[in-house]
Amino acid sequence: MGIEAVAGPRKGRRISRVEIADIGSIGSLPAGTLVIADVSEPPSAYRIDIAIRQASAQELAGLVFPAELSPALTSQDLAERGGIPVLRAPGQKASDLAVAIDRMVNSEASDVLTRTRFALDRVREAAEGPPEGRVAAVLTAAGRALGGKVELRTDPQVGWTEETAVFVGEAPRGRLVFEVDDQDGYAGDDAARLALPGIASVVSKVLLREVQRRFAPRQTSAELIAQLVVAESSRVDSLADQAYQLGFPLQLSHVVAWLEFTDPGDTSQLPPRALQSALELHALELFEHRDELWHIAFIRDDALIVSSENPGRGDQQRRLREVAAGIADHARILAGGRWESTVGLGAPQVGASGLRQSASEARIAAETAVASGRIGHIEVTDVTGLKRVLLDFYASPTSRKLLEDLLHPLGSTNPHRTETAVRTLLAYLSHRNSPAKAARELQLHPNAVSYRIRKITKDLQLDLDDPDTRFAVELACRVRLLSAERR
Repeated sequence: MGIEAVAGPRKGRRISRVEIADIGSIGSLPAGTLVIADVSEPPSAYRIDIAIRQASAQELAGLVFPAELSPALTSQDLAERGGIPVLRAPGQKASDLAVAIDRMVNSEASDVLTRTRFALDRVREAAEGPPEGRVAAVLTAAGRALGGKVELRTDPQVGWTEETAVFVGEAPRGRLVFEVDDQDGYAGDDAARLALPGIASVVSKVLLREVQRRFAPRQTSAELIAQLVVAESSRVDSLADQAYQLGFPLQLSHVVAWLEFTDPGDTSQLPPRALQSALELHALELFEHRDELWHIAFIRDDALIVSSENPGRGDQQRRLREVAAGIADHARILAGGRWESTVGLGAPQVGASGLRQSASEARIAAETAVASGRIGHIEVTDVTGLKRVLLDFYASPTSRKLLEDLLHPLGSTNPHRTETAVRTLLAYLSHRNSPAKAARELQLHPNAVSYRIRKITKDLQLDLDDPDTRFAVELACRVRLLSAERR
């Protein structure tokens, strides 16, 4: 109603009636009356002082001046000591104020609806303001209109059915809370209870527009990165041209982290789509505070994090590991601890082909970790030798099954005995079927190695002198031991 407190306490006596009166005649009004002064211009300081003294003596509820009033220090002191709230409502008619306030005093439902509508009107006005600081402006306007403080409490697990929940698209952000006198909750304020769901809706829309304005260019680049990673080799050049047109610097050094989401209780389950939206928003806000160029993209049900910077800076993979670990932890929080994030890290590579190579390495590392039971871990691919080839074999269920079938006859109820047989066989094959050299590696007598090999050959029923058979069995041994190390 355009009323503002200018002197005296914020809370006065209980209002029993509302009356328009000349300030010279308020000495005859009954206690509990809220007086609306019948003036169009601010009275003199002397008359205001007298009015405050009389209102205090009569135990009136307060004084309202429908004018641009600025009380002197003496008036402010008198109002504070006398317990008389002094208010002003410039530009308002005394009769309109009397009707509106009387309706509020005598009809609780009308009061609630009036305050609710007023709060929503102020919130909508704030939402149409400048983009910078728009959310803060909306919350401030809501608090002022409701006579308290409205704030957004962050909670990544807030349910979408909660009345005051705030979402950015499908990403949960938190809930609105109304505070009065430093106490959480509605404090018995029905107007706040009615208004907060509408305010939460406005805040959600404002946040969504802000996110779209801030991150739209980066999200477009991320979509192109995802296409570049999974595209056939024949399409790489055309996608690289699109990247340059978008301003994405492919000539930089890129390092990729691959996140695979798994439900340990049921690995066949797919993660919810809402998890991707919430995780993307968290990552984009995290990237804003980093010096490097960062992107997050999604390929099917997996996430791809890319860090790009000038070649030669060093320590690029370590910094990616820190960021990826933080994002994986947040994903676990968003999922309520149900879903685990397994992270594979590639090596830094330059250019479009390097980006694809690093992504391939990261994917292999993540898939290998999941296949070997290391769900929720961070794996780094060794790209310098045979281990990467073995990881690629191990990440493929078909290849892994074929290789494991070769050694299946060595299976035993005693895992230690099986591993001993595999290590003996690998040492023998690695040294071109030499029992003496294998014995030196295993720290055994050559006769002991020969005895073991005769038994293993009998169990496998394979010709270990055949080059192709020897190669396949050695590969199977290395893959078997690699999976044991990772478990």
